[in-house]
Amino acid sequence: MKEIFTRRSIRKFKEQAVEPEKIDKLLRAAMQAPSAANQQPWEFIIVQDKAMLEQLSQTSPYAKPAAGSAVTFVLLANENELKVSTAWEQDMGAAAENLLLEAVHLGLGGVWFGVATADAVADNVRRLFKLPNNMKPFALISVGYPDGQENVFADRYKAEKVHYEKWQQAEKENLQ
Repeated sequence: MKEIFTRRSIRKFKEQAVEPEKIDKLLRAAMQAPSAANQQPWEFIIVQDKAMLEQLSQTSPYAKPAAGSAVTFVLLANENELKVSTAWEQDMGAAAENLLLEAVHLGLGGVWFGVATADAVADNVRRLFKLPNNMKPFALISVGYPDGQENVFADRYKAEKVHYEKWQQAEKENLQ
């Protein structure tokens, strides 16, 4: 559980390669994710080439840190595998979170860049990799050894966001 509580978005990485066995573990963790009707629509492109990482970093205004990563995972959903067509983003989100948590477990840092959330970004990724129409770009996850940032605990729990049995407004809202 330590990984859940200490995971942070790490955007600055050391110039150090991530070992192939760790990349394999990250992929295995991602593929252990729950999936609607066990459809497992995920496919991954592993990008380690510095020139390609630079191109990938330009697919979105937020993806700049990909250029400095040791490896960036491009998460794709194969439409041909969908049994529940409305659940692919949930499946992919679970796979992404598993990958990020395994990164922390392995002493790595990672950051998730949304792709499916913006048509223009998805189109940029589609063009860069010349993806067939059945492949739906979901996210980029850049990973590497953290440089100056750490995975550390920050308490995000907010009791006012928890409701038991029915909807309740927070006390503060009731007083206004």
